[in-house]
Amino acid sequence: MTTAPKQLHLAAHFPGVNNTTVWADPRSGSQIDFSSFEHLARTAERGLFDFFFLAEGLRLREHNGLIHDLDVVGRPESLTVLNALAAVTDRLGLAATVNATFNEPFELARRLATLDHLSEGRAGWNVVTSSDAFTGKNFRRGGFLDRAERYTRAAEFVATARELWDSWTPDGTPRPFAHHGEHFSIEGEFTLPRCPQGHPVVIQAGDSAEGREFAASAADVVFTRHGTLEAGRTFYADVKGRLAKYGRHPDELKIMPGVGFVLGDTDAEAREKAAALRLQQVSPQNAMLALEQVWGRDLSSYDPDGPLPEVDPVPDSELVQGRVRHGDPLAVAARWRALSQAKGLSIRQTVIEATTRQSFVGSPGTVAAELAEFVAAGAADGFILVPHLTPGGLDDFVDRVVPLLQERGVFRSAYTGSTLRSHLGLAEPVWKG
Repeated sequence: MTTAPKQLHLAAHFPGVNNTTVWADPRSGSQIDFSSFEHLARTAERGLFDFFFLAEGLRLREHNGLIHDLDVVGRPESLTVLNALAAVTDRLGLAATVNATFNEPFELARRLATLDHLSEGRAGWNVVTSSDAFTGKNFRRGGFLDRAERYTRAAEFVATARELWDSWTPDGTPRPFAHHGEHFSIEGEFTLPRCPQGHPVVIQAGDSAEGREFAASAADVVFTRHGTLEAGRTFYADVKGRLAKYGRHPDELKIMPGVGFVLGDTDAEAREKAAALRLQQVSPQNAMLALEQVWGRDLSSYDPDGPLPEVDPVPDSELVQGRVRHGDPLAVAARWRALSQAKGLSIRQTVIEATTRQSFVGSPGTVAAELAEFVAAGAADGFILVPHLTPGGLDDFVDRVVPLLQERGVFRSAYTGSTLRSHLGLAEPVWKG
């Protein structure tokens, strides 16, 4: 008896303020015009994707006391954009990144429920947290939560939002709610009936131990990143292995890494395109900015085509504000030095190699085969694609790769449901009245 191949899930990330987007490309469009969001969302829906995903930017980032000029392109508020997209799409899920540190449960639960009602069951919430006092200055309460406490608050935030969504009975009867916990003490009446899909889908982004535990306890989807098939399998097994303690089945949580892709008529052509793309993404200026982000020092006297600095990073530097420093700077610098010495790489070459996320590079056939392999091997349940062009960067993938995935029998040929939960194969949550 032949076993049906495991189905993969696809989502589209709108390219934002990052080192992925190539703004110098003449095909690159506006970051804030609604037409850009509409084009990418319509393309994703044409490709039968599960959802369209928007990031969040709460403050303009700074470098050495100045606004980071490569970032000043604007980023509208996500839920506002997604409510507008609900009117020009029919099936595509609509997921917004919204911070659990700088919002309140009643207000955000209401906004998410509104999107779910307006879209007839297609809303998703990517829960992020912040201990960043720099960003917190934009908010009355500030951003002074300890790292561990921010996840405690986020877990209670999600649980409270779910209590609010469950405060109306499935038949449409409103009931008072009351929640009294460590971070929130609220009571009253929620203003909207139960969501069409029960609760909006909860997405969680974070690779730390705290983030993995939070995902296992509360999330429906994990947005992650990993560079190799083996790293993906390790992460997948670790997070899925945490579910049982919360009474959950592995299929109740979908793991979808964010990935880039480069297509060519042949694998060789795609590799040439990918190399040229990385040179555009990591210009000499960007290379030095990335280096200073790790080192926490002004390194303007160094040559991007020269060797890495011999001086050590400053661990608690405030040279870079509003950008996440991944890992211990001393450990990151040690890895970069080892890489540079082993391959004889300059600063720019080291940054290019060290910061490349998992990318699928090749002909459409090669990319389709590799995507299917990752899912079959237990390294992912699907992928959140991050194109490098706004807004047309997804067009070739939908036109050239999706049909091959369908031929392989690993991706849908039509939507079979109308809600985001149905696309992801997630059951509607049991009402806890």
